[in-house]
Amino acid sequence: MKQLAQFACLFLMVFTYACSKDNVTTTGGVTGGNTGNQEWLVPSNEVRDGGPGKDGIPSVDSPNFSSIGQIDFLDPEDLVIAVETAEGVKAYPHPILDWHEIANDELSNGKNLALTYCPLTGTAIGWNNNINGQKTTFGVSGLLYNSNLMPYDRATNSTWSQMSHQCVNGDLIGTEIEPIHLVEMNFNTLREMYPEAQVMNTNTGFNRNYERYPYGDYKTNNTSLIFPVNNSDNRVSNKERVLGVVVNEQVMIYRFNSFKDQSTNVVQNKFIGKDLVVVGSQEKNFLAAYESVLPDGTALTFEAIQGQLPIVMRDNEGNEWDVFGKAISGARKGQTLPEVLNYIGYWFSWAAFNESLEIYN
Repeated sequence: MKQLAQFACLFLMVFTYACSKDNVTTTGGVTGGNTGNQEWLVPSNEVRDGGPGKDGIPSVDSPNFSSIGQIDFLDPEDLVIAVETAEGVKAYPHPILDWHEIANDELSNGKNLALTYCPLTGTAIGWNNNINGQKTTFGVSGLLYNSNLMPYDRATNSTWSQMSHQCVNGDLIGTEIEPIHLVEMNFNTLREMYPEAQVMNTNTGFNRNYERYPYGDYKTNNTSLIFPVNNSDNRVSNKERVLGVVVNEQVMIYRFNSFKDQSTNVVQNKFIGKDLVVVGSQEKNFLAAYESVLPDGTALTFEAIQGQLPIVMRDNEGNEWDVFGKAISGARKGQTLPEVLNYIGYWFSWAAFNESLEIYN
């Protein structure tokens, strides 16, 4: 009963705002903002108060993990966000992040991860919690820009824009975030790829019903955006999940239906001077992109490998690579492909932040 009341409260807050006028000021900064610095890198009158307020959606700052075999609250098709560490793969489920949006975690490779996830735009991006040499954590400011999450850092109380990849207000204004590479897939694919993975469990310190999605039919209702956005593009349905690859602030979009012919598919193309390789599967529900030219200048070509997950492709030298872009076998074993910023989000969110999008065909 208590969990049902929490759901009703959250839905009421979102519904009430969706039916109200914008509650931000057009001058002097955003009503209820996090900082006294009134300079913004985004139009302050387009920053929305999402309703719950600062930390009204609480981040998880000490996530707990269990082995896959101990996880019983996820369905096979539930999405998870995976990150590779020196000790193995860790995964963070959408059904938990739908309620918390940010998980601050320490990784064994010496990096501190803020996994920022926006349920309204469907975007999960890994952020390095070390900012200008100082370790911090991120919380949910309660503000939105283009319907997208705006975290704040607890070191300086500055406000950030997730899909702008930078601080947009406060002492750190203009600072760009260092991304940490993530791969999104469904829970069943995670079990197949990484049966030894550790999965964030429901021991979050908060009382939430993680088996209930808190936003009704939002994921499938293409007419429901709740909050206004700057730009729309009807080439693709609003809520279709697509992979965006960001190069020099330009975006190439890859759709899952381009990766449906086999269990695993690979495409290569050039975008804004970058040679890209994108590996994915509509069946397994993952897409990931890398540069195909190594730091030593070697240009590789790839073909998909079927039925050997987590190995997904082989290059022209005979090296085999996993979904995280790491060579598993061959002369380059242990090397990794150069990273390029890429993540999955709803089509409408990419259009909102980018008036000109290229779609891979």
